[in-house]
Amino acid sequence: MSEPNASATASLAEEAAKLDAADELSAKRADFILDDTVYLDGNSLGALPAAVPARLADVVAREWGRLRIRSWGESGWWTAPERIGDRVGRLVGAAPGQVVVGDSTSVNVFKALVGAIRIAQGQSAGRDVARDEILVDESTFPTDGYIAESAARMTGCALRPVPAAEMAAAVGPRTAVALVNHVDYRTGRLHDLPGITAAGHAAGALVVWDLCHSAGALPVGLDEHGVDLAVGCTYKYLNGGPGSPAYLYVAREHQPRFDSPLPGWNSHADPFGMAPAYVPADGALRGRVGTPDILSMLALEAALDVWDGVSTAAVRAKSLALTDFFLRCVGAYVPAGRVESLTPAAHGERGSQVALRCADAGEVMAELIRRGVVGDFRHPDVLRFGFTPLYTGFADTERAARVLAAVLAGAPGEVA
Repeated sequence: MSEPNASATASLAEEAAKLDAADELSAKRADFILDDTVYLDGNSLGALPAAVPARLADVVAREWGRLRIRSWGESGWWTAPERIGDRVGRLVGAAPGQVVVGDSTSVNVFKALVGAIRIAQGQSAGRDVARDEILVDESTFPTDGYIAESAARMTGCALRPVPAAEMAAAVGPRTAVALVNHVDYRTGRLHDLPGITAAGHAAGALVVWDLCHSAGALPVGLDEHGVDLAVGCTYKYLNGGPGSPAYLYVAREHQPRFDSPLPGWNSHADPFGMAPAYVPADGALRGRVGTPDILSMLALEAALDVWDGVSTAAVRAKSLALTDFFLRCVGAYVPAGRVESLTPAAHGERGSQVALRCADAGEVMAELIRRGVVGDFRHPDVLRFGFTPLYTGFADTERAARVLAAVLAGAPGEVA
């Protein structure tokens, strides 16, 4: 195999430079701590925003070190889950008062799913047909499936895996809730949030959306599309840091009936009353459980500053341009038949990553990383490349495709 044609490389590299020069988001790259590595794994762990280290140092040294317990009030620790939740809400199309930050994605999936089942079954009380079915995206991230299975056992429901493309047609009179990933974590396929949500409602069911691979990469429109409940992590496109707290969205109309399966003192109407009987707080606060994880939560809050003045429409436009350009470069550089794109070509069906099926994918990704192009590998044969529009450029994209071609050709290359 030969290396990419020199004229094709020069042409695409020149085009990348022009695209970067015209990119309205290019200045945002300076808001992150980056190096010469082409980092295409922001769909697993976002890069570090430059403002976070100083903010965390202040939290540790001053708020915790000097103010200590006073910081729950004076530094706003107590209200952080809903305050930061509203900032996340802006990025997923939720009006204030519907998103609370805290716990892990897995815990929030459990809260949302069981809470949705209770709402659906309460609304259908007295019907001849019980709502005793949970639909789950059959290609879901494994943990979502595990939790759905556990929720089914707990609530007496039957669990039925369904391809996401068939979810709208599968919802029926017995369905209590459908749990769907907005973007497939393996392939990058974007699923039909408006259509599936509308189909669920038409059948009298609720729909819970997992936004882990879409929030921060594209407009979601939770309020606009009448979504019931949603969850997501903050350490991918939202750049909140490793293990940063997740979030839970409960639509305002459902909040009075949201009965969390994890009632904790933080979600009590009078948390410091320490009453033996649980009385839920009003609003999204019902999604809180225990004491907030302040250090990671405030790191997330600082990380969200990079979104000030940024529109999700601009992010989406650049995401599609980046992924289009990457696929073009791969097509130009990589020998035919060596990789197969699993990511849909249609913009309306694509998230912000490109998944390529490739023989020996694990070894190929290890060599890419050794040469300074960081993506990730998903068993058994998938190379994943995540494109984070706030800090990924077109020159990065062209370089990644060129290095991939060199690795697949067995050509020598520089080591990062």
